[in-house]
Amino acid sequence: MEQSAIECGKPLPLGACCKSNPEGVNFAVFSRNATKVFLNLYTNEDDYFPYAHIELDPKENKTGDIWHVFVHNLKPGTLYTFQADGPFSPKEGMRFNRKVPLLDPYAKALTATSVFLNLPRSYKTPVDKSDIEHIDENEVYRFPKCVVINDDFNWEGDKPINRPLYENVIYETHLKGFTAGKNAGVKNPGTYSGFAEKIPYLKYLGVNAVEFLPLFEFDEFENSNVNMRTGERLKNYWGYSTIGFFAPKATYAADRRPGACVNEFKSLVKELHKNGIEVILDVVFNHTAEGNEHGVSISFRGLENTVYYNLVNSHKEYYMNYSGCGNTFNCNNTVVRNFIIDCLRYWVLEYHIDGFRFDLASILARGEDGGILRNASLTVAISEDPVLHKTKIIAEPWDAGGSYLLGNFPGSRWAEWNDRFRDDIRRFWRGDDFISTGAATRIAGSSDLFAAEGKKPYHSINYVACHDGFTMNDLVSYNCKHNEENGEDNRDGSDNNWSYNCGFEGPTANPVIERHRNRQMRNFILTVLISQGTPMLLAGDEFRRGQQGNNNAYCQDNDISWVDWNNADLNRNLVAFTKRAIQLRLSHPVFTRKEFFSGKGEVPDIQWFAKDGSNPDWNKISHFLAFRLGGECCRKEDGSCDDDFYIAANTDRHDVMVNLPTPAASKKWYLVADTSDENQPITEEGKAELLRSQEHYVIPAGSLIILIAK
Repeated sequence: MEQSAIECGKPLPLGACCKSNPEGVNFAVFSRNATKVFLNLYTNEDDYFPYAHIELDPKENKTGDIWHVFVHNLKPGTLYTFQADGPFSPKEGMRFNRKVPLLDPYAKALTATSVFLNLPRSYKTPVDKSDIEHIDENEVYRFPKCVVINDDFNWEGDKPINRPLYENVIYETHLKGFTAGKNAGVKNPGTYSGFAEKIPYLKYLGVNAVEFLPLFEFDEFENSNVNMRTGERLKNYWGYSTIGFFAPKATYAADRRPGACVNEFKSLVKELHKNGIEVILDVVFNHTAEGNEHGVSISFRGLENTVYYNLVNSHKEYYMNYSGCGNTFNCNNTVVRNFIIDCLRYWVLEYHIDGFRFDLASILARGEDGGILRNASLTVAISEDPVLHKTKIIAEPWDAGGSYLLGNFPGSRWAEWNDRFRDDIRRFWRGDDFISTGAATRIAGSSDLFAAEGKKPYHSINYVACHDGFTMNDLVSYNCKHNEENGEDNRDGSDNNWSYNCGFEGPTANPVIERHRNRQMRNFILTVLISQGTPMLLAGDEFRRGQQGNNNAYCQDNDISWVDWNNADLNRNLVAFTKRAIQLRLSHPVFTRKEFFSGKGEVPDIQWFAKDGSNPDWNKISHFLAFRLGGECCRKEDGSCDDDFYIAANTDRHDVMVNLPTPAASKKWYLVADTSDENQPITEEGKAELLRSQEHYVIPAGSLIILIAK
């Protein structure tokens, strides 16, 4: 490339920028200890050699630790990589190798190629033909290129919705798997545009936030395991192994041209917002795809290994591994913290994202020595950042290194996945002895976990099933995990599932068992939706999506994981039940309280009962739970007080007759839900039926009832 086409450029913003100067592109990348940095430009995404190999002069093209260059006559769509030369001394943590292509950490899109498919063991890409004597065509691989993006997009006035968290009903889903399965009925299955075609279903169901499994660019071919039954090579399906933090997954786009994924995903966000549905992204800042000391250089390792990763202090060739994936991102280093904040801001400002769920978030609170920081600079910065201040931030408050911060996650605004809710509610409906007290605490908002730190009920993300573990259908269909097809001899996945197969392992045509399973599904769904906190449902649970007993389907990019839409028709009654349960929650602020219960009021905001209507003995109560919610202090949108509710659960094997509390102010009890009723387990809003007896009600075994006072 002619020298006149190159200028020294500017150090900020990092990445490739074409907005400030339409005559070309400014490139900027951080590397503190590199002695040379090179910019490679490509004509096509499959090119093995760059058409331009530009060496950056440390005197002219470096400001502080940032290397930069401006190249004239480049446009959006330009393809590029970096290379960095410097010391290769693993014992000091240095792993520079000038022959390895490197992705820009700030790249806004990558080409739809794989890092690991057909990867030669040497893992070296020459910059010119003189670097090699011979290229074996079987070893040629397609390292992805970064794509220069112009972020201009017609949002038509759209902005993040910023709905209060306590009003959310979250729907966790895999973007590809939601429409890749049978009978999805979309034009482009498994894509952003295909998902957009399913928005009417989500709106019908009533959920108002989708939480996508990782959409940041990752390599689905990094998994080398083989399905022992079929011989098929397995994949990284879930995507918890990021290689491009600013880039949406290119292979999820129907349009595979370089960079086309950007606008396709933005269009999906815009359509979801038009329908009142927020977008929450599951993000992975705890580790990267580069692995441990035996891994490969893709980006961070080849640019500045000692900054981006937690290394063992006395043996810096080794990586601290609190993620269980080989390395740990050095989150509370200033450079890395700024990178993460820049990334989150970018997704909010340029993609209008409403929130983030942080995978293995305890790592975000670890210092450079690996210890937990009580006031970690990163988690505080995220919660207090002025750009992100209305953005939802949700922590998975543990990691693979033994840290467990549930209820104590550092930072004032953080909501947290509540696995205690999951386990206690699973055990309660399984019929375990003396778990009613624990279930009561979870249903009431888990004040034992969150109140002491000044958090609110809605900071508890309540769920019974999520992507990691059994689906709700498998929870009632299997006693044991069945992960044989993961290629790890069924050793992977948790053995603590608190599941019960209702008398038979796996699918069955036995109508008695099927009725039991359907009832349990209704119990789980309704419990999640009437509990204090923020409810989260797993996609397809509302129509009994199963994974053949696989509770760790991270590698199953096939029918095991994909949503089978035939089940939506087969289980349409459960879909209708879920829709009405969501409507019940969102219509009554008594279920979405902003504060924990006080037990006060003319009709107390919450009052617990034994079967005979007396106060329960919490040391003895088992297989039963009953409480009344007072609506006097909860205001509806029109300013009126909410209604009172009586809710009771019987997890025993036998029916139980309960004495009902007297409704306030000459009101009467009306039946809203009885999960034992196969024909009408829940009524439509406003159509509850008057109880014949206002004093007693027989609750069938393994059932939940809801009464409303009117």
